[in-house]
Amino acid sequence: MSVPDPSQSEMQNPSSRNNGFNLRSLFQNRIFARVLGGLLGICLILYALGWYWSREPNPFDVVEEAAEAANVENPKELPLGYTYTTTLIEIANTLLHKPGGFLMNDVFPPSVMLDNIPNWELGALIALRDATTALRNNIARSQTQSQEDPDLSKGEPFLYFDYRSWQLPSSESEYEKGVESLEAYRERLRKRDANFYARADNLRQYLEVLEKRLGDYSNRLSASTADRLPEGSEERHTELGRTPWLKLDDRFFEARGYAWAAMLVLKAIEFDFRDILGNKTALVSLQQIVRELENSQESHLSPVILNGSGFGLFANYSLTLANYIARANAATIDLRSLLQQG
Repeated sequence: MSVPDPSQSEMQNPSSRNNGFNLRSLFQNRIFARVLGGLLGICLILYALGWYWSREPNPFDVVEEAAEAANVENPKELPLGYTYTTTLIEIANTLLHKPGGFLMNDVFPPSVMLDNIPNWELGALIALRDATTALRNNIARSQTQSQEDPDLSKGEPFLYFDYRSWQLPSSESEYEKGVESLEAYRERLRKRDANFYARADNLRQYLEVLEKRLGDYSNRLSASTADRLPEGSEERHTELGRTPWLKLDDRFFEARGYAWAAMLVLKAIEFDFRDILGNKTALVSLQQIVRELENSQESHLSPVILNGSGFGLFANYSLTLANYIARANAATIDLRSLLQQG
């Protein structure tokens, strides 16, 4: 009895060989399709998270937040400085607990691929530091030789911790310690066991820092169209050189973040310094600064930051924001001048 040769049987029945090849190919194609589908799904999830985390936080009502924190119905019952301190706490909590949390120090996707909202966080963090330093060095002290508040002296350095540190210790953990110290100071204000001096000279110290910040941001935003500069020194040319294309959105969102936080601080100042502002007839100037900073927070229609030239087809977002900030800066100079008058 002869044994059939497999090669001869495959030659006689080629469909069996083709069926085996087709099954293997179909199986491999299904695996490839599933892997590809899984990768696309992950990319869509990361994109959705990135879009959600990139939304700028909305401003909050500083007086309402302070009244809620103090559990009072009439804001006039709030201790002096309670609104200002609550505003600092809420700005810090917004940075730490908004969707996605604090993103500047993240090293994993999708946040590591984002740059708009991290730069916004940097601007808001700088404004928070400026206002907290003013509280520690000036507003909470009766004079230059008086003792500084223990909670503020302990908590303020935590807010200056490196914003790029993601572990051991992380930026978030250090900023939380700063918030805890501000909360301790606020609680002592409620018990009338802490000082808050709403004086013109103290306010001028903060406005001087604010004036320089706004001037710097306005200058850097205006550099988005610095193609040709007036004849002058080389130093001026270097200082006002055109902003690199890849840095346009970074500077735009950093300035937006600073304007957002500074606007809230000024609203708290309007409430806590209302007596001195009224006596100096300076309330209108402060409200002008707040109004310009509010205008700087208008939403932009384009998904990317446009920086057209002159009267061209496309808008220039950086110049528009620079205009609002420059006008706020001018109003800040006027306000500081009013406060200097006897």
